[in-house]
Amino acid sequence: MELGAFSVSLSVKDIKKSKSFYESLGFKVFGGDITQNWLIMKNESCVIGLFQGMFEKNILTFNPGWSQDAENLESFKDIREIQKQLKAQGIKVLSETGKTSGGPASFTIEDPDGNPILFDQHR
Repeated sequence: MELGAFSVSLSVKDIKKSKSFYESLGFKVFGGDITQNWLIMKNESCVIGLFQGMFEKNILTFNPGWSQDAENLESFKDIREIQKQLKAQGIKVLSETGKTSGGPASFTIEDPDGNPILFDQHR
């Protein structure tokens, strides 16, 4: 199953302290807006998102249609098809994507330990 780019979205208490900490590990700001309390940081192919006050738990994130460099992939499996496949396997979808035929959409599942997994298609 092609899931697209992978990142970990971290729920942080102080985005400035977290930014500084991850910079000491070699991460550089790749996107986001610190004034809105969110940043995307990258170290080689590792991508993390820092989010202050936006959600309670850390989230695993997959972006169908994107490479690890946030570049559009020429060919990819639409998020609605991924959702359909997971549901057919008996995986409970917590928040479903709409029934449209394409374009941006998202849905969420949880792993057996309650860790949220977000599938977020931007195009």
